[in-house]
Amino acid sequence: MSEELTKEQQEELTTALEKARNALAIIESYDQAKVDRLAQAVAWSVANKKTFLRLVDMSIAESGLGDPVTRQAKRFKIRGVLRDALRQKSVGIIEEIPEKGIVKYAKPVGIIASIVPTTNPDLTPAGTAINAIKARDVVIFSPHPRSKKTTFETVRLMREALEREGAPADVFQCLTHVNLPMTRALMAKTDMVLATGGQPMVRSAYSSGTPAYGVGAGNATMIFDETTNVEEAANNTMISKTSDFGSGCSADGNLVIHASIWDKMLAELVKVGAYLANDEEKEKLRKVMWDDEGHRLPDTVAIAPQKLAQIAGFTIPDDRKFIAVIGDGVGREHPFSWEKLTTLLACHKYEGEFENAITMMHQIYWGNGRGHSVGIYSFNDDHIHRLALAAPVSRIMVRQPQSKANAGAFNNGMPMTSSMGCGTWGGNITSENVSLKHYMNTTWVSRTIPEDRPSDQELFGEFYDPECEK
Repeated sequence: MSEELTKEQQEELTTALEKARNALAIIESYDQAKVDRLAQAVAWSVANKKTFLRLVDMSIAESGLGDPVTRQAKRFKIRGVLRDALRQKSVGIIEEIPEKGIVKYAKPVGIIASIVPTTNPDLTPAGTAINAIKARDVVIFSPHPRSKKTTFETVRLMREALEREGAPADVFQCLTHVNLPMTRALMAKTDMVLATGGQPMVRSAYSSGTPAYGVGAGNATMIFDETTNVEEAANNTMISKTSDFGSGCSADGNLVIHASIWDKMLAELVKVGAYLANDEEKEKLRKVMWDDEGHRLPDTVAIAPQKLAQIAGFTIPDDRKFIAVIGDGVGREHPFSWEKLTTLLACHKYEGEFENAITMMHQIYWGNGRGHSVGIYSFNDDHIHRLALAAPVSRIMVRQPQSKANAGAFNNGMPMTSSMGCGTWGGNITSENVSLKHYMNTTWVSRTIPEDRPSDQELFGEFYDPECEK
């Protein structure tokens, strides 16, 4: 093990891995009915309202991040993850393709290292646990030091649920002596890593030598074309930007607004709760959001707009729900077009053709957030299609609040998750919402079928020259 670990850490990790292997040997023999029941029991132990609200209060008191009101709704995300998991097979035969002679069997991936972010110390462990137990995996959670007590309590509740059902509690474990060396050592010793958190941790996961699913930086950008329903767009923006004080990587960060609706859009944003900062206030915000080298400063992450303004050195009315600034450009040289992770967004005006919005979108994502997500408020299907062809992102939300939609919602078909891959754009191995299928190995059984061999003429078309085959 790493020499950076203390003796206490070495002992904890060695013991956790041994317990995980013993638990894995037991649960990998469970049938579909058993793992489905366990998934339900584990989910309910955390997602019932009384318990989850207690965990929310605990997490905010511990980390100082997030909104105690809107964070409560995250318990419904756990329900969505459970819904998706229960509707899929994960034991034995999970798919048959008779015409190809293929039968697929699911197998556990084994011991998972789950790196838990400080902004979701309860949701991430619960969602991971549902998919893991469904796939017959075991998980060792590595909590963020800033919210480790909440994660430990969440895991404790899930362990008790397993014991009540006669399953080994050590299917889920949570490290206690956690720091970066401990987390790196864990990642190197497990079978798979789920890294949900900041980019340094994700990069560390990919360099651990263990197969890993990570997430990319978010910088959710919304395009409002001339067909936008201004009232709908403003209200959804408010919902997305205020959810858990904008802590999510999916929270609206940039609005790219057509000039024809610019004034109406700004007025409607103010109507739904925005505080439109002036140039002097904007400069004050910049200084508390980023340092001189452009690094995001932690003290303004996921806080109420009144507190954000106070830290910046000005005040805003108590009824304001978020702060908006007028963008002074987009791209690497313009920090207000970067990821913000708080109750602040930037509005950018575009003129003329829709292609200009696409150009601005590209400039934003080349600066920050490629691979994650973009949204559009439009009733022009050609605009939606052109954006889908051009955007270097993994998901596009049409007339939906990003932070409530792209990780899955009950009124769209996106897989429910708290981990969103960003593809090679964001340095990730997958561009999908990380869900049950990513927690399983799959064995393909192949039987012979009638020969499926097209002629060379069919294969090579006009390039085929029979003379070259003589």
